[in-house]
Amino acid sequence: MGNSHYLKKYVQMHPDNKMGWYLLGKEYEKNGKHGKANYCFNQSGGIYEAFETSKMPSDIWEEYETKLLQQAKEKHRRSVRMRRSLMILMLLLIALIPPVDAPGQSKKSAEAVLAKQPDSMGNHPNDAADKERDGAADLQEKDRVMFTAAQEGGFGAGGPQVKPGPFTHPELLKGKLAVLELKKQGNWLLWDRHMPLGFTLENKGAGTLTYQSYNPKTCSCQPSDGSELTNEALTWTGEQEEQALLYSAIKAYRNNTGNFPDQLGDLLRPFPGNWVSGTTDGMKDAFQPMLKRVKAEAAGQEPTDEVRALDGSKGKGPFSKTWGNKPFFEEPLKIVVDKSNHRLAVISGQIILRNYKVGLGGIRTPEGRYVISDKVMNPNGRSNGEFGSRGMQLSGTNYAIHGTDEQDSIGADESQGCVRMSKEDIEELFDLVPMGTPVVITKGALPDELLVPKERFHTKREQDQTNPRETYHWL
Repeated sequence: MGNSHYLKKYVQMHPDNKMGWYLLGKEYEKNGKHGKANYCFNQSGGIYEAFETSKMPSDIWEEYETKLLQQAKEKHRRSVRMRRSLMILMLLLIALIPPVDAPGQSKKSAEAVLAKQPDSMGNHPNDAADKERDGAADLQEKDRVMFTAAQEGGFGAGGPQVKPGPFTHPELLKGKLAVLELKKQGNWLLWDRHMPLGFTLENKGAGTLTYQSYNPKTCSCQPSDGSELTNEALTWTGEQEEQALLYSAIKAYRNNTGNFPDQLGDLLRPFPGNWVSGTTDGMKDAFQPMLKRVKAEAAGQEPTDEVRALDGSKGKGPFSKTWGNKPFFEEPLKIVVDKSNHRLAVISGQIILRNYKVGLGGIRTPEGRYVISDKVMNPNGRSNGEFGSRGMQLSGTNYAIHGTDEQDSIGADESQGCVRMSKEDIEELFDLVPMGTPVVITKGALPDELLVPKERFHTKREQDQTNPRETYHWL
């Protein structure tokens, strides 16, 4: 009943908040007051139909209700404190009011009043410029679209939730949040440049968030046309791959050298200092904000206001299109090789970004943990030799992940222990992961489904990455 009291207060203050009416109706319904519940449901309009007839998970409205109740209770407490403060203030003013003829008082009061007088248009001094700036900023924020990705099915799918929660942190949502759907396979979530649009949440003001489903499986309705958002999402997914590479490279550089790179060029030196194979415009824009984030992370600190501003909390910056104003991938990239089904995956946490078909050497391919200790283009001076156009050495061994001139060996156990990849796959992998990337070779870890995009990830190479001084004899 306590919840009903606060929700009733809330809808009295915000009669246009359809979600508030719906939640009040649910409270009355739980308490057996069906007449009052039906009245509230009628006031909630389309919200009732959306939540009761669709497959929308219940924890969406439960989270919203929790936040709404917190706001209502806090507003009530503030109101009580405000009334008490005003009473005390009035008593103080009565005691402190000076005599009418206090020397200089009339002149100062007049000047103060005149300074606050509005102009002929009704604007106070300096208000016009402030309003213009605020209006432009509000308009920009209102039109802002942010993206994230979550397990297919939305909030109630039992997998990773959208964090931070949009309903518990509505202040972060100034415009619209588009949530892309990650397909689940076993314990893995599968990243895709063309992930389907699951749903959107839009801030309509006055504490109202509008939910729109685009997945016919979870919506008993005709989904709206999301083609414009889908096109924007394709750009966003590409940016997240660039930022995942950059984040991993900075972390690997620090782990191996003990220092942070001062500039992007520190990661782009000729072999053997080619931590990354090349760069993109997005990586150039994101380097300094990413570096500041990694430094704060290494120090166990939260990002400063300066870092958040660079990240995109003001609607600008390389992370401004990502929910939470931070990179989507929160863990460095890692390579996993599964000997049981001849697969090599690039992962971040429980998300698979790529899953390639590879050639191995059966029992000759060692299991264990390694790192990529160097990356070389055209091993032994050739792009079409036995090691193909790219090679990545596994630390402490004579094994490598490399290309091959025997394409039929991909998917078989014909190497002497190395990991063989097709030309297109090894060249993308070479650009996608930095030197220092951890490599785990095991059995039974990865799904069989291949995960290779049509639009391959590539960087623009800016340095010599060949090594004519050494003849490689990988196994």
